[in-house]
Amino acid sequence: MPSPLNIRWSHVGLNCRNQKETEDFYTRWLGFHRARVVEADGSRVVFLRHGDIYLELFPTNAASAPPSEADGPQNPGTPRHLAFQVEDVDAFLAQADGALPVSLGPLTFDEFIPGWKTVWITDPDGVVVEISQGYSDQTSEELARFA
Repeated sequence: MPSPLNIRWSHVGLNCRNQKETEDFYTRWLGFHRARVVEADGSRVVFLRHGDIYLELFPTNAASAPPSEADGPQNPGTPRHLAFQVEDVDAFLAQADGALPVSLGPLTFDEFIPGWKTVWITDPDGVVVEISQGYSDQTSEELARFA
């Protein structure tokens, strides 16, 4: 089996009943701070950072959450996916040579970060794993728009 291409930990995506309360909890009690906010299709995703640890906060509604999506289940209070960073998503997929079950993507998010690209795969137990390249935090000035 080939070795991973410089793979490193990225984040855990969390589904939140109340995104603001979840953000307040992790910032107040565990020392996280906002690293990025992405708004698309009427939804806001907040990235929190503490050192090299990231949390990705997704707003969810128990009554309207579908049972599962290609990027992970959307049930409030549950992890949505695990995520890892690589230098090159296409090279990662080429090395896998079709042996990985892709649930979504690869997709590009150049409108948010030039070069940000992601693919979602599933592990043998069905856990969704995000493989991404090119993510970076926002500057303090950029984050001020979302205060």
